[in-house]
Amino acid sequence: HMRRDTLKLDNLSTLVLDEADEMLRMGFIDDVEWILEQTPPERQIALFSATIPQQIRRIATRYLKDPEHITIKVKTTTADTIRQRFWPVSGMHKLDALTRILEAEPFEAMLIFVRTKTATVELSAKLEARGYASTPLNGDIKQNQRERTIEHLKSGKLDVLVATDVAARGLDVERISHVVNYDIPHDTEGYVHRIGRTGRAGRQGDAILFVAPREKRMLHAIERATNQKIEIMELPSTELINDQRIAKFKQRITDTLATEELGLFYQMIEQYQHEHNVPALEVAAALAQLLQGGTPFMLQSKSKRHEDDESWQDDDSKPRKERRKEKGSERERERDKGRGKGKQSAPKKELPLEDGMERFRLEVGHNHNVKPNNIVGAIANEAGLDSQYIGRINIYDDFSVIDLPEGMPKDVFNDLKKVWVAGQQLKISSIRKERKSGSSSGHSKERKKGKGRAKSFSRPKTSRKM
Repeated sequence: HMRRDTLKLDNLSTLVLDEADEMLRMGFIDDVEWILEQTPPERQIALFSATIPQQIRRIATRYLKDPEHITIKVKTTTADTIRQRFWPVSGMHKLDALTRILEAEPFEAMLIFVRTKTATVELSAKLEARGYASTPLNGDIKQNQRERTIEHLKSGKLDVLVATDVAARGLDVERISHVVNYDIPHDTEGYVHRIGRTGRAGRQGDAILFVAPREKRMLHAIERATNQKIEIMELPSTELINDQRIAKFKQRITDTLATEELGLFYQMIEQYQHEHNVPALEVAAALAQLLQGGTPFMLQSKSKRHEDDESWQDDDSKPRKERRKEKGSERERERDKGRGKGKQSAPKKELPLEDGMERFRLEVGHNHNVKPNNIVGAIANEAGLDSQYIGRINIYDDFSVIDLPEGMPKDVFNDLKKVWVAGQQLKISSIRKERKSGSSSGHSKERKKGKGRAKSFSRPKTSRKM
């Protein structure tokens, strides 16, 4: 609208820029800066940002007049009214564990957190297929639909909501008794914000965290940050779940017999009995099967333990030699798994590097719904690198390749490994290839100090996970 002159800001007096670092992370900071340039000079600006990386600091210095810097202390404690538990589970068993929790835990309303918009829709659909009325809540949901969903949650018409962190901001519903972290949050602050949706107004709440073996470090970080031990959760046994299903089914029969008008159906069943000479008990069993559909009524007991149970043993309790041996075997399995998969590898013919640039691999790709601006925003924020210095980006199925200026400082390189984009850690690694001139790309000792565009790197004062 501004570019088409259908929106004019000549009389603008106040402008509020919220989530500034999120705009930077998503690659929209250039658009934000352009909007600021179009505002009248006498306007007042309030800028809110969870962190103050270098580019946000530069924007504040350029567009704000004599600004006051207000810092709010981060809340890392959790309410005493919230019982916190975790369940050690791998991705392939998550849905089964969630199903058991839904069946066994007495809850009023449950808020389930996942990382991506796609995951909200997929998980909600899977729960619907298992007989649980649930609704997704994500950034693509229109405002009127969002308001209707929240109203249904408040009134009791909806009991299960699957949401992302962003979509659940500002959600205040007292009847949310359970918060389930189906996907573990990226940082401890995110965990505190999530579980703060329950245990409100003095009510008791439950927070359940699903933790994969590789996510144990985050579990320990959460415990340290909140200064609270999170107890392991005991999922109900198959036998208990089946007993509860049978009890609920019997209760439904009792309630129906007491409250429903059965005259018409009584006549139909009686007529069917006479026509087919079938006992009433068999007819009732057939009707129960029709009601159940194709979904098995009883859970099946698994004869062996989940493979991930053993992987949940504390690594520190094993001898160092054994841990190294296991990690080496894991790397070999990963290499073997990747052989022969042409789709996952980069094309054989790659475009040559520009002078002063170095090529890196990022462990995020199309399968994770990543976009180029996500990558640009993350690297610009963490590395303090203007987007104009970021080179070519090629996105493949499970990874991406990006060209960056040579001379990346080691501390920046190490921090970029830990940055999260589209639900994945970048785990950036240098693709070391010999140039035609014979000089090596990568962090070589022979490179002359200050060569190329190394000067474009400047370390941001505040780092964060994306």
